[in-house]
Amino acid sequence: MKTVLVTGSSRGLGKSTIIKFAENGYNVVINYNNSEKVAYELQKYIEDNFKVGVLTVKADVGNENDVKEMFNIIIDKFGSIDVVVNNAAIAIDTIFEQKTVDNFNKILNTNLIGTFLVSKYASKYMLEKKQGNIINISSTNGIDTYYPYSMDYDASKAGIISLTKNLSKELSPYIRVNCVCPGWITTDMNNSLDKEYMSKEITKINLKRFAEPKEIANVVYFLATDEASYVNGSVIVVDGGK
Repeated sequence: MKTVLVTGSSRGLGKSTIIKFAENGYNVVINYNNSEKVAYELQKYIEDNFKVGVLTVKADVGNENDVKEMFNIIIDKFGSIDVVVNNAAIAIDTIFEQKTVDNFNKILNTNLIGTFLVSKYASKYMLEKKQGNIINISSTNGIDTYYPYSMDYDASKAGIISLTKNLSKELSPYIRVNCVCPGWITTDMNNSLDKEYMSKEITKINLKRFAEPKEIANVVYFLATDEASYVNGSVIVVDGGK
């Protein structure tokens, strides 16, 4: 049985992705940093509904010691790691004049450095088996959906795209590394944004709605399967068209 780690998986897209893999027979590792209660609620849901192994691990993906220990725990329980989905992300939306170096660093540390660290330690175990999949979650904010209040978030997501391209070269031919760039999703993070702004954004989408998390999770899961065996270093936009 294969094992998947999804970072930042206690809610939103991460939660939907965990459930998608569990539905398809993967052992799943739920990662959280602050949302302990909902993480263990998700663990119970998996245990009650799917015949797979499930592990919940607290770790700040931007902290190297936390990441190293997380993989020690995963390998101790499941023996290997087959798929990693780098989903953990934060945003701190403020006007430009109010942005601080501390907040900018905090966002880069979680979103970009966290993706690097998890990929670094996951690839160590994947290379031992000469197989594995890393799927990074970026955003259209890293390509062309610019929002000045979140320019630090946008920068981190652009960095993830570059990191994906480099990792896909470095880790080939044994590990495939791809990137999914969702547009708007109905998540807690996005639901807290200005309603007028969100309404205007919907008018720009050909499908005239935001994505449900499970619609993005379906694409993430596809990239981990043998059906995507020749997809590597790709950046897949899932934004409803615009």
